[in-house]
Amino acid sequence: MGLPLEGLRVLDLSRVLSGPFCTMNLGDLGAEVIKIEETKKGDDTRAFGPPFVHGESTYFLSINRNKKSVAVDLKAPQGCALIRRLAATCDVVVENFRPGVAARLGLDAAALRTAHPRLIYCSISGFGHEGDPAFTALPGYDAIVQGLSGLQHVTGHPDGPPTRIGVPISDLLSGMAAFQAILAALYTRERTGEGAFLDVSMLDATAQVLTFHASSALNAGTTPRRLGNRHASIAPYETFSGSDGVYFNVAVGNDAQFVELCRMLGTPQWVTDPLFATNPARVKNRDQLSPGLQALFSTRPALDWVEQLGAAGIPAGTIATVNEVVAHPQLAARGKLLSFTHPTAGVLKAIGSPLPQASKTATAPPRLGEHTHEVLSRILGLAPQEIDELVGKGVLRSTP
Repeated sequence: MGLPLEGLRVLDLSRVLSGPFCTMNLGDLGAEVIKIEETKKGDDTRAFGPPFVHGESTYFLSINRNKKSVAVDLKAPQGCALIRRLAATCDVVVENFRPGVAARLGLDAAALRTAHPRLIYCSISGFGHEGDPAFTALPGYDAIVQGLSGLQHVTGHPDGPPTRIGVPISDLLSGMAAFQAILAALYTRERTGEGAFLDVSMLDATAQVLTFHASSALNAGTTPRRLGNRHASIAPYETFSGSDGVYFNVAVGNDAQFVELCRMLGTPQWVTDPLFATNPARVKNRDQLSPGLQALFSTRPALDWVEQLGAAGIPAGTIATVNEVVAHPQLAARGKLLSFTHPTAGVLKAIGSPLPQASKTATAPPRLGEHTHEVLSRILGLAPQEIDELVGKGVLRSTP
């Protein structure tokens, strides 16, 4: 069997992270993704760095595999006309322009779907196209949305400042939401024959993952706060360190696991102590419990504890560096470490899609304008000399 989205064509008008992450996921499932880039510098992330590998940004390389780059000047009327013609051949359009830009270019959903009602048009923005005008007009930046979503407020240590997640999680979550919305719209189109306009908001996507924090605020009237590596509703569920100073996580998810932990640690009195006998009690009294656990864990190296806890059926694990994760044998065994050859950067590796249906191979992220000739001639029927003339005028850019 082929990949699930083979035969599907996606016009990717997005840049930076949220949109490109969405379209990479579509490409991993077999869709043909045509990435439109501006002619002078291309996607902003081509300049994000260091690090660079032979002049190629590792940031750009991380989110643009399985795509074809067509470089077009959207400020030129001829350029926009070509994009509209391409859109008419596509199943999906993805964009994350600043609010109002797509409409000024004549590339908004209303313009493209009027002529092509089966088109699924997905727009990713900071705060959505509907709602309070004070927000819908604002651009979306990950750092700003993380703060406004409440996520940053509950991340970090109690005595420290609010802390952003170590990856641009609002961008990534909105890209995932867009990906899911597109798949749902494709399914609906199979039943109805109609496309859709999908209004994906970074704020919506990020606020959703507040889950139990939001529920406690909405339903119990509490104010969630930063707890460092502790869990708001489960204890002990946090980070400790061994005698070697190495950190490890322990996740005691229920009372039976706590009984086993106490047996292993030689502290049976904790099982019947009303301060610790139940999870709600342990959460309430964690300031008394955690120091006692840390004192015991400080007597042996972290890896010894992780092995002993695991043997006792208590979830525990060390804290891996990124370098260790990308070399993880389980990822390799499951075919989740991809390798491909880039024309200038050489052999590259990447973590592949978690989806079981995704391809186990990939094409390298494209050079700027690498597919301009191929796409415009194959899909729109432009003759080579026509493309060369537009390249000469600066409307297009082509990289041999």
